[in-house]
Amino acid sequence: MDVFFSGSIRGGRSDADLYRELIDLLAEHGTVLTEHIGDENVEQKEAKEGLTDGDIHDQDVAWLRQADVVVAEVTTPSLGVGYELGRAVAWEKPVCCLYRPGTEHDLSAMVRGNDAVELLEYETVAGVESDLEAFLQRHR
Repeated sequence: MDVFFSGSIRGGRSDADLYRELIDLLAEHGTVLTEHIGDENVEQKEAKEGLTDGDIHDQDVAWLRQADVVVAEVTTPSLGVGYELGRAVAWEKPVCCLYRPGTEHDLSAMVRGNDAVELLEYETVAGVESDLEAFLQRHR
């Protein structure tokens, strides 16, 4: 199973460690195409590799097309994550969004109100693990 994991990069990196935990969990069930999202220094590495915004867009869209499922951590708002979710829904990919209520950001109605998106609210990775694994099993 190919998994596209999405999380905020330019919108804020305060959840990078959490992303890494989620990516590690997802990697137990398949190949995470976007494991770099959990790297605290992802932007510096992209710059060092000479990746343009166009390169990043094209690579992400290619991975999104390849993915069997999309899992997005949406607590920190991100235009890029929203863009990826829109494309995934349009392409009828199974989408699971993870959201931690009680943070400074309210979840967009465009995510919460979308019947094509499975929303899992959680506080810890351990607390969402079984529901996330059930989502992955349903879409094998």
